[in-house]
Amino acid sequence: MRTKLFIAALIASSALAAPALAQSQGPDQAFAGSHAEIITGWDHVNDKSSYDASKDGVTYGGNIGYDIQRGSTVFGVEGEVTGSSISDRSSNVLTAGDRLRVKAGRDLYVGGRLGFLATPRTLIYAKAGYTNAQFITDYDSPATATASALSFRQRDNYDGWRLGAGAEFKLTDKVFAKAEYRYSNYGSQNNGVDPERHQIITGLGVRF
Repeated sequence: MRTKLFIAALIASSALAAPALAQSQGPDQAFAGSHAEIITGWDHVNDKSSYDASKDGVTYGGNIGYDIQRGSTVFGVEGEVTGSSISDRSSNVLTAGDRLRVKAGRDLYVGGRLGFLATPRTLIYAKAGYTNAQFITDYDSPATATASALSFRQRDNYDGWRLGAGAEFKLTDKVFAKAEYRYSNYGSQNNGVDPERHQIITGLGVRF
């Protein structure tokens, strides 16, 4: 259900953006309209369990959105899909020779942002929204004299919220770059973990 809401929000964003495609942007509309971008950066996940497991990796993916500009104020909606290189491997967890891997999977985000022009070509903004992160657990154990081999994969989806802030810079009339920090929290889970996420990302995009 959460994933369906996310997809619906992206479709709504694209529908809102459609009328703006036919409009020319004046100097006071430098950050208005729809946009698409690719992003990458540092990803850090901490499960805040009794083991205090934390891992660093690289996040990567794409973002689309639509902004409205009124003078020096910009507000808009955006949606994002990312992946992560974060993976944690262990062995001899429950029995000799077994293997356990926990990997960060896809991360969905939809939310809004509010910004102000620091200069005619620089936007400073804050953002907030809903995020749903997936974590994948793989476990394998060899056959023994008393037990057969065991192998399974489990996907856990965690709902949470995200806050962030960043700066967007116009490189040309259509191309922009951005740098952003964001914090995500997924709350206490039934498996005893309380995951949170810190990310610092850069993006390169096109405004339509």
